[in-house]
Amino acid sequence: MIELKTIKKEFEEMEALRDVTLSIKKGSIYGLLGSNGAGKTTLLKIIAGIYKQDHGKIAIDGEEVFENVGLKERLIFMPDSLYFFPQTTIKQLASFYRSVYPTWNEERFQKLKEAFPIQLHKKVHRMSKGMQRQVGFWLALSAMPDVLILDEPLDGLDAVMRQKIKNLLVQDVAEREMTILISSHNLREVEDLCDHVGILHHGQLLIEKELDDLKSDVHKIQVAFEGDVPLALYDTLDILYQEKRGSVLLCIVRGKENHLVNKVRSYKPLIFDILPLTLEEIFIYEMGDVGYAIENIIV
Repeated sequence: MIELKTIKKEFEEMEALRDVTLSIKKGSIYGLLGSNGAGKTTLLKIIAGIYKQDHGKIAIDGEEVFENVGLKERLIFMPDSLYFFPQTTIKQLASFYRSVYPTWNEERFQKLKEAFPIQLHKKVHRMSKGMQRQVGFWLALSAMPDVLILDEPLDGLDAVMRQKIKNLLVQDVAEREMTILISSHNLREVEDLCDHVGILHHGQLLIEKELDDLKSDVHKIQVAFEGDVPLALYDTLDILYQEKRGSVLLCIVRGKENHLVNKVRSYKPLIFDILPLTLEEIFIYEMGDVGYAIENIIV
C-alpha cells in the first residue's frame, strides 16, 4: 500500500503541493488527473523517491521511500520525457536493467518481443517518441516491479499499441498484484484502466473516489409526463444538473439506481430512461457541485 499524509512541497516559494493525503491499495490502478501545472509530476516524483517532500509522510508498504535503495529496486518510474543513455541499444539497456533490478525476468523480456516488435540492436535515441515509449514499457514490465509509476504514459502511441499496453498492465495487476499509479490530463485515456481516481488542481487533491462508486452514484435520466413535471419530483431527487428539451426533462442526479428508479416511477412518467454517463461527464457535475469548473481543471 502507498500512503501519503499531508504532503507539502515548495519550489522557490511556489507551492507545488498542499496537504495532499491519499492511500493507494496494493494491486490497484490509481489515476491521478489534472491539467498541466497541477502538481501531478511533482507528486509522482515524491512517491518515487526522486524528490523529498518539505512536510508530511510517505510510505510504501510501511517503508519511507526517499533514499531507500531496497524499496526503489521494487519500484519503477516512467517519466513523461524518457531518457536513455546515448548510443545504447535495447539489448544494452536490458543488460543495465538486469544489473539494477533483482526482480528482472529474462523469460518475460524475451516473451514481450511479440508485443514490441523492435530489433534489439537498434539504438534507442534514434527512435520515434512512440517507439521509445514502447521500449520503456518493455523494460519496465520485464523488471517485474511491485509498483509502477507512469507520467502521461500513453502519449505518442497509436490506438492499437495503447490498447496492447493497457492489456499488459491489467494482466500484471491481476496476476502479480502490481500497483500502478498513472497520471493523465485525459479522462478518456484512464476510464477503462483505473479503479480509483483523484483530481489534483493547483497542488490540492480536490476529489478522489473509486470508479465503481462514482459510476453507481451518478446517473443521467430523461423523463416526460402527461402534463408538467411534478414539482415534488425536484425535491425528491438530488439533482446536479437539469435541462428541459421540449416536454422531456434531462437530469444528472446523484443516488443509487434502485432508489432512483422507484422514486421516479412513483410519479408515473410517460417516458423514463437511464442513459450512460462517461467518466468525464461524471466529473463535470461532481466538480461543479463543489464549486469548480472542470474545463479549468482538466484539458
